[in-house]
Amino acid sequence: MKAIVCDGEILSHLQPLAVETYLQATGWHEFNRVPDKVSVWTRDTFSQDKLKIYVPVDQEFDDYPRRMYELMETLEKAEQRSQLDIISELITAVPNIQIQGTVLQIHTPNADQLSGKIVIFGIVIDKLRKIQTELFNHDYILAIKAYQERLPIACRGDLIKEDRGFVLKNPHDLVLE
Repeated sequence: MKAIVCDGEILSHLQPLAVETYLQATGWHEFNRVPDKVSVWTRDTFSQDKLKIYVPVDQEFDDYPRRMYELMETLEKAEQRSQLDIISELITAVPNIQIQGTVLQIHTPNADQLSGKIVIFGIVIDKLRKIQTELFNHDYILAIKAYQERLPIACRGDLIKEDRGFVLKNPHDLVLE
């Protein structure tokens, strides 16, 4: 079974610069560019495979998610990897996403207020990942309870990729499941 990424919300948050950086790092070369519209990429194997990738450079285009979907299809074919594997390398930020998982670690709480950093083992693009976040007040208490009792949690926030890990900024609506 082949997994495809067709979630317009996820695709609309792929950053053109992150895609271009990925393409350059994986052997693609910029072939042409129409300023403020699209960049066109090929590989050294273009004469055999005839694959081109069109990267829309403006996320405000109405069909931006559709173009990113087509880009993912081409990368899947070219790299012979699943779209889920590829998108997990491309994703840099997803606002207001729901994360489900378990509290893996609780760092020493802050001395001046009821808060602290935790690590959640949660699902990001269909893979289990470590996600760091900082919680305050009641949410922090719930996280401690979830950690102690090994209860799953869910919360919303802005997911940011930093280096090779994930950070959940502005966490809210934390619940025990």
